[in-house]
Amino acid sequence: MGTDRVPAVPQNAAAARAVVTRLLEARFCGLGGEGLADVVVADALLVTSELVTNAVRHGGGLTGFSAEVVDDGLLLTVSDASTRAPVMTERDPGSAPVGGYGWPLVRRLTERVSVTHLPDGKHIVALVALV
Repeated sequence: MGTDRVPAVPQNAAAARAVVTRLLEARFCGLGGEGLADVVVADALLVTSELVTNAVRHGGGLTGFSAEVVDDGLLLTVSDASTRAPVMTERDPGSAPVGGYGWPLVRRLTERVSVTHLPDGKHIVALVALV
């Protein structure tokens, strides 16, 4: 299977989701009916949204974005301007804090995720299975 790649730096999470939606529609002949299962598409879009939102909100801004369909699934690469690694926040089960759920969701919904630290930021690469 070849790869389809979309090199674009979206302005926000909604624009990134649109890029991924177009990529999946082009690759799988539409998202309704015979295409991917709705839950698979929802997971891919949620991971996209969380990674981009975290780059904008906590990473000093989105500096790079790519999405490509590879043999194993949807490969997302999100770059930001912060050298700080994503953090897993410990939760008190009795409290209802705001925020802090994105990175645990990304870790749960991906087949694999890696963080590469660079002198001027980091790249996060996540693979979402498309089955």
